[in-house]
Amino acid sequence: MNKYLERAFELKDEMVENRRHFHMYPELQNNLPETVKYVRSQLEAMGYEVQEICKCGLVALAGGKKPGKCILIRGDMDALPMPEDTGLPFSSKNDGAMHACGHDFHMSMLLAAAKMLKEHEDEIEGTVKICFQPNEETFGGAKDMIDAGVMENPHVDVAFAIHVGPMADIGTLDFGKGLTMGSADGFEIVVNGKGCHGAAPHRGISPINIGVHIYLALQELLSREVDPAEQCTMTLGSMLFGDGATNVIPSEGRLLGTMRGFNDELIQHLRKRVEEVSDLTAKAYGGSAHVNWLFSSPAMYCDPEFTDDVVRYATDVVGAERMIPKKARATGSEDFAYFGRLVPSQIFWLGAGVDDHSKRISNHNPRVLFSEEALPYGAAVYVQCAIEWLKEHK
Repeated sequence: MNKYLERAFELKDEMVENRRHFHMYPELQNNLPETVKYVRSQLEAMGYEVQEICKCGLVALAGGKKPGKCILIRGDMDALPMPEDTGLPFSSKNDGAMHACGHDFHMSMLLAAAKMLKEHEDEIEGTVKICFQPNEETFGGAKDMIDAGVMENPHVDVAFAIHVGPMADIGTLDFGKGLTMGSADGFEIVVNGKGCHGAAPHRGISPINIGVHIYLALQELLSREVDPAEQCTMTLGSMLFGDGATNVIPSEGRLLGTMRGFNDELIQHLRKRVEEVSDLTAKAYGGSAHVNWLFSSPAMYCDPEFTDDVVRYATDVVGAERMIPKKARATGSEDFAYFGRLVPSQIFWLGAGVDDHSKRISNHNPRVLFSEEALPYGAAVYVQCAIEWLKEHK
């Protein structure tokens, strides 16, 4: 057995304890005071000096005793704004928040990796920058950390991350080359009309009617203005109008949506068209509309040469049979893509599916389950990839 994997299994109980703590006390976006306090205390107990370089963004350095390059390894920390319905004895105690994307796993694995890196610090030929990132779910945390200088002091040469997946078998590593995950652009369309009594609709301008026509018009953008060869999605996930009264036409409302794709030029075109279609459709029905862009994250690019390196290292941990090349690009998004725009990067998807296949549910679901048996594999892969890459790229 790989020596790092063997050590990771020795640390499994500790990882499970940490994971369950994070799971019980989820926090959102970059408002993570208790999570940051817990992570910081764990790292400092290992002997690390911890720096908070932006709000709730933590960095610790392993190695540095020998000259060499720098590899960044990242774990994200924020949860999702949703209730939990798993029935687990360690379910969320924070109402309206849940670790439904596995970030509790990411923190636990990265803490165990930090402990092993500290244990092997004399062997590190360069520096490992250990990065605990806030606000991945709304695509702001990676950019905040980059803007705060995480890529310097020392300069980062490559970046690596792991994301757990609840649909795949334990210990498998799914990976791709080139563009592997879509960009993400979130938007809010604010629609204004004229409120009135429901018995006299002619006296008002219904924002609901406007909103429905905007919704329908936006669906046509993909079918009429996007090359069928492109992989692109546009989803309207929420329409919010009125306060529940049956006899009131409200004066305003909102539509919320997201776009995903791989072609920057196309996405910029669609952003412009979302604004034009919303504005002109609202005017056609006597109202008005404006678009607020809520977030934007680029598509994830995985450098082929760096991918070949980390795949080779990870194979020594999990075995060749568990390495699974991606068959297709995924329109799901990850703000780790910001790192991928600056340096060669790769993000592995670590299988953490529960044994009962009938209970395997995708992430971002209130009933999603992850197997804690996957934790040692993630921690060991982090360490193996970091140490071996630095050794081979002096």
